[in-house]
Parts: sequence; C-alpha cells; structure tokens
Amino acid sequence: MKRHNAGELPLSSAPAPAGDGIERVAEDKMDKYDKGRIRCSRLCFLFALAATVSILARHCYDARGGNAGVVRIEAVRAPPPPSVHHERKIVPIARRESLASDRSPSAPADAVDGASWKPSASESAQPADNGDKTPTKEKGSPSASHGSKYGGHPFARALAAADNKDDLCGGQYIYVQHLPARFNKDMVHNCDRLSPWTDMCRCTTNGGFGPLLRGGKGALQGAGTGWYDTDEHALDIIFHERIKRYECLTDDPSLAAAVFVPFYAGLDVARHLWGNNVSARDELALDLAGLLAERPEWCAMGGRDHFFVAGRTTWDFRRKADGGQSEWGSKLLNLPAARNMTALVVGASPWHLNDVAVPYPTAFHPASDEDLFFWQDRVRALNRTYLFSFAGIARPGDARSIEGHLVDQCKASPTACSLMECSTTGPDNKCESPATVMELFQSSTFCLLPRGGTDTRRPAFDAVLAGCIPVFFHPSSAYVQYSWFLPKSHADYSVYIPEEDVRKNASVEERLRKVSPEMLRAMRDTVVGLIPSVTYSDMTSRLETTVKDAFDIAVAAVINKVTKLRRGIAEGRPEEEKQERYSWKYPLLEEGQKPEDPHEWDPLFN
Repeated sequence: MKRHNAGELPLSSAPAPAGDGIERVAEDKMDKYDKGRIRCSRLCFLFALAATVSILARHCYDARGGNAGVVRIEAVRAPPPPSVHHERKIVPIARRESLASDRSPSAPADAVDGASWKPSASESAQPADNGDKTPTKEKGSPSASHGSKYGGHPFARALAAADNKDDLCGGQYIYVQHLPARFNKDMVHNCDRLSPWTDMCRCTTNGGFGPLLRGGKGALQGAGTGWYDTDEHALDIIFHERIKRYECLTDDPSLAAAVFVPFYAGLDVARHLWGNNVSARDELALDLAGLLAERPEWCAMGGRDHFFVAGRTTWDFRRKADGGQSEWGSKLLNLPAARNMTALVVGASPWHLNDVAVPYPTAFHPASDEDLFFWQDRVRALNRTYLFSFAGIARPGDARSIEGHLVDQCKASPTACSLMECSTTGPDNKCESPATVMELFQSSTFCLLPRGGTDTRRPAFDAVLAGCIPVFFHPSSAYVQYSWFLPKSHADYSVYIPEEDVRKNASVEERLRKVSPEMLRAMRDTVVGLIPSVTYSDMTSRLETTVKDAFDIAVAAVINKVTKLRRGIAEGRPEEEKQERYSWKYPLLEEGQKPEDPHEWDPLFN
C-alpha cells in the first residue's frame, strides 16, 4: 500500500471516495500531529517569555536595590610572586566614611604603569552598553542631569560624582596617567645605574621599602615585621605602589577627582645630579611636559588637577640657568607644565606655590593596625635616661650650620645628652642604621634636629617615630613645610630654639629643663599620636584599617585642593590670588590675617 508524506496529502475538503478509508485515517492522524506540534511550540514560547521577564526583573532589582553599588576585586591575603597571576573575587563594599576606613587589596604585579586592575569607574557608575550607545539613567551614576548644575565644564561629572551619596568612591576617584616605561619601571629595572655610591637595587625591593629588618632585640624588639632598611629617597616608588592599591582608581578621567602622574622624578634626577650634562638632567622632564600637553586629561584644566611625587627636596628640581654646567639640579619644577601641577616633595620651597612637603619615608611600615598600636604603646612607656640626644656632624665649612655648636654642647653635658657623631659617607656611618638611630632617640626625652645639608631631614620623622619630642632651630625644618601632617601650633609637639640663639651660646639644656612635667607629658602624647601621620604603611596584606597614614593624608589633601578649585570655577567665584613669596606663610595664617601682616619669621624668609 502506498504511504503518503504530509506534503502529499490531499488539500481538498471534498469527501474522499468510498474505497479510500485508509487514506482518510492517515489524514486525520497528520492533522492531529500538526495541531499538537503547534500547541507545543506556543507553550515553549510562553515558558521562554516568562523566564526572560523573570531575569529582567531580578536584574532591575539588583541594579536599583540592595545589590547596587561599586564592587571591588579583592586579592587573596597572601599575594603570590609577581610572575604568578592573582586569584580574585568580587565582593560588594559599603560606602565608606573616610579614606582611612577602607582599604583596597593588592593590585596585580603587571599593573606597573598605573593601569587600574579594578572595574573602571564608567563600568561601576554607568549601565552596561545597550547597543545604541545611549546611556540610560540609573541610580548611582553621575548622569547628565546630575552634572547640569556644573555647566559644560570638563570636570562636571567628577563634581556630580562627589555629590552622589550612592557612589561609594564619589569625589575620591584617582585616574593614573599612563606613561611609557622609561618614566618609571625602566629605572627600577636598571637600578644599578641610579646612584654612583648607593646600591639602589636593594633599596627598590619590597615596593621601595628595601630589605626587611628582623626586629629581634634592642630598639626594634617586638616590632614585628614592619621594619625595613628604607632609603630616604625611595618615595617615588613607595607612593606609586600605594596608588596601585588605592581603592578608588578609575579608568574614566572625567570622573577623577585628581590625576596621578607616575613619573619617578627623584630617581631620574639622582642619576645626573653629580654630572656636568645638564641636558641629561632635563631630558625626561621635557619629554614628560610634551607628552602630558597632548593628553585630553591635561586639557581639562591645564594640568591643575594633576599631581606627582619627587622623593627629594625641591632644590634638586629648580635649576634656573641652562648654560652653567655647575648649576645644581634639573629645571623640572620651573617648567610651565610642572608649575600647574602639584609636586609632592620631601622638602618644599618657601617661595613657590606648586610644591608641597610630605614626610620622608622612615624604616617603619606597619602591616596592620595592631603593629602600629603596639609600637605607639611601646614608645609611650619607655624609660628615657637622657634629657636630649643628637645625631649629627660638625660642618665647619657651612656658615649657616649650627651642628658644630650642638656637638660641643652635647659633649659638655654627657649625663644629659647622648651624642652620635655621624660620618659623611660609607658603611660605618651609624646614622644610616635604623636600629642604631631608634636606640639613640628612644633613650632621650628631646631630640635635637637642626638643618643639615638640606632644610628638611629624615631624622625629624625618626624622632617622632621614637616618641622623642623634636627640638627645631629653624621653621623651614618642619613648621612651614608639613602643614598637612603636623599641628598648626608647633608648641603642642615640639620646642623651638632659634639658630641665632645657639650661635650666641644659649644653653640648649637650660631651655629644655624649663619645660614643665605637665607640658612634657602633653607634648609626648601629641608626638606619639602623630606616628600614623608620618608613616607609610605596608598595604600588601592589610585589608582594613582605622587610621590614616601619610599616603592617605596626602591624597585627601590633593583631592580637596583640586575640588575646591573646581567648585570655585563652576560657581563663578574668582580664584584666590596668592603671592609666591608668601607661600611659606599661608598655612600659618589665622582667620582674618593677611600674608602682608608682620610675622616673627619674616626676617628668616625675606
């Protein structure tokens, strides 16, 4: 019997001949089969539609409800070596109250040039691409309507993000400018060429902290693993490593509260300071200026929202003349581009506005709050056997130096003063040993801190770290330098004895014995409380903290400076005009005072 396919069945509705009963049965079965297939297809479509609606509803809830917000990618607590890929997990984090309340995990080792390894700000703050490139408004994102009150300024989205309380990083985003490797990591790779006298390769290890010191006994007893043999000029690397772990990095410069430029200016200039080739000193600085000027991030504010770190004093970057081979330093900070940026240096100029002093790195980099608190308790409870101590060397060829006078006074009072005479160079210089310096400063109530080869010196921060009350002899050693980090009232934490008094043979011991016990205890408490502010913590393993360190304070201050400037521009307020010759005085002014008003230190800076 012939078997028909469905397509061969008769289409006519006329009754079939009487002899075709079998064919009619086949036709009825195929009609039922087609109807069942259609019903099944419709049912599957309905199920698919319901599933799609459910997924969209859940996504909408997550985007607008309790699961909204920025996520961070958290590395494992014990990061692997640089060659090993970091395992990551995505964890929602709540909005923080301050920079000190939250910490980002470690960035992967390949993020050397500043590339953010976390989700970009645009990914965190804006919805996913919907295909037509037209963003939809979403809770938590700085939309056009949010930024409209700031007009068409290129930083409008950044200010809108700062106003957005649902954005946990709003107003704190940092964009890291991408630079070729010659501006940073190539210097580290060629560390043997950084200094003709110092083994800088050991100094660049551990993210700039240098070799780990084991605190077994003596001044570092019980100090844990937070002690390193850190070079005082390693801040370029230390700061960049911390920036990589900053919790609010963004790949979207329009959201950035500030732009960080990872140029190792201090390491660069140190390679050429003692040579006669001034062109070599300026080569990278000029390249940087040209490169930045071509970037759209620069055009937004002409670089006034940019900042960088140079781990040396300002005078290493302020050469004025191009012709003199004997002229010191590079001309980086005198370039028009650099004058627009904020330069973080370890010693600033009292007559320029584009640099700010940040603390020298000490040997202590606590990896946890517990390490920090333990150290504070330790130095607070020490029994100090000497009234004052001094680590220095007489400089008979330096007319401004008073170190020779202090050495003589210390030798004349061996029961009151502990003296460590430093050698100028070489491995036998005890003043270069963190443990030896800590032992000296921990043994005394006061530490003498005169100007040396530079106005600012690392021993000032070693003294604070030891809980030793600083004794300064010139305001440029600290008072007009570290206004972001030290109390405005210098009498709260230090003793000031003018240099001229020492030259006239005023007795340092007599001045110090006049400090009352009550005042001494108050000053000691203040000094110990300053330890976090002058410390660069080890963030490679720390996930949470309750205190701000020097990095936190510096970044927050830069952001505040830029935000204040931007809001003034957006609101049409005239910018405050400052005179560079009074730059040392501005942080000291009380309300209602003018920089032209007389000050006791005017003769020292005129």
